[in-house]
Amino acid sequence: MLPSYYEFSFPVKIISGHTALNNLPAELIQSNVQRPLIVSDPGVTKAGLAKIVIDAFAESGLTIGALYDQVPPESSTLVVNQLAALYRERECDTIIAIGGGSVIDTAKGINILVSLGGSDVRNYRGAETLPGPLRPFFVAPTTAGTGSEVTNSAVIADPEKGVKMLFVSEYLMPRTAFIDSRMTLTLPPKLTAATGMDALTHAMEAYISIQKNPLSDAFAWQAIRLIGANLRNVAQNPSDQEGRLALANASTMAGTAFSNSMVGCVHSMGHATGAVAHVPHGIAMNIFLPFGLEFNLERRADLIADLLLPLAGADVYAATPADQRARQTIAEVRRLKEDLHASTGLARSLQEAGVKPEQLEDIAKLAINDGSAMMNPEELRVEDALALAKRAYEHG
Repeated sequence: MLPSYYEFSFPVKIISGHTALNNLPAELIQSNVQRPLIVSDPGVTKAGLAKIVIDAFAESGLTIGALYDQVPPESSTLVVNQLAALYRERECDTIIAIGGGSVIDTAKGINILVSLGGSDVRNYRGAETLPGPLRPFFVAPTTAGTGSEVTNSAVIADPEKGVKMLFVSEYLMPRTAFIDSRMTLTLPPKLTAATGMDALTHAMEAYISIQKNPLSDAFAWQAIRLIGANLRNVAQNPSDQEGRLALANASTMAGTAFSNSMVGCVHSMGHATGAVAHVPHGIAMNIFLPFGLEFNLERRADLIADLLLPLAGADVYAATPADQRARQTIAEVRRLKEDLHASTGLARSLQEAGVKPEQLEDIAKLAINDGSAMMNPEELRVEDALALAKRAYEHG
């Protein structure tokens, strides 16, 4: 059934292909900008990925205003404020982000300040606080998991207060995202697996969310199909360029889906586990996904059953009795986890991820106050969250 009302927004232009970034100068010219600040991190530079972007400017007539490649693993207000000052000092007129979620969130924060004014991004924190559109900026993601290139949010840490601040606005989205297979070819197998499971969780939670709609369903469905068909092989064969491009597109589609329909309890548990035990987000998603699906079985069995088709393929779907498809979907997720563990060593349980038993209660208490739980089909109470944490600790 169609929902009685829904909203869907997707203003980002996608350019996808094995040499998509060759189109970057033309996109800047069309947007009437010509002096970018390029933002990335040390890993991007070490892997030679920034060079791909810089080389695209050869003979373009455009000038790179500044290059900063020291963005920390966690986006920081101090770095955002510093780079906004650099942007102004070097008379830049746009931003190009080359990296994963932290780099892209940093670019979003910089864009707030250079577009709206001010020297401290903290003054714009919160949901829908931005008064108007921002300058056009551009993104080349180097992971296939976060979907930050098409989301309307940014998470930026305030190291002075020791908190993470959320910024949410339609104006945060970039003008163009370049999905270029060259940008993920150097991603290590374990990180490939973790980011792939992050994208899978985005898509699956979007599909069963209480805010789901037909358009978000279409993006989520296709993302799940591409991940199911390619993640195992790319984790084992990192140089598979076609598979890399498929996973990068899946991440973008999953990001589009959850940006419109939101996520659920798997993300609540994952965010809390990251805060309490410092487990990386993709690993936490890999651990909690089957348990979150089981938690929602009573209210979403029909939808979880639907997902067996894109995840496992037509043969498995047809061979599974209708009343067993929801459980089989969860079994397929667990099988994927086992396969990724075998090929990359990706942690299957909280215990394998280094979480201590005494941390489980703190994780549960934090999870129920996470905003992701609001769109979960089943209410997440503290006893439910603790039960999920205990199961995820003991079992893969």
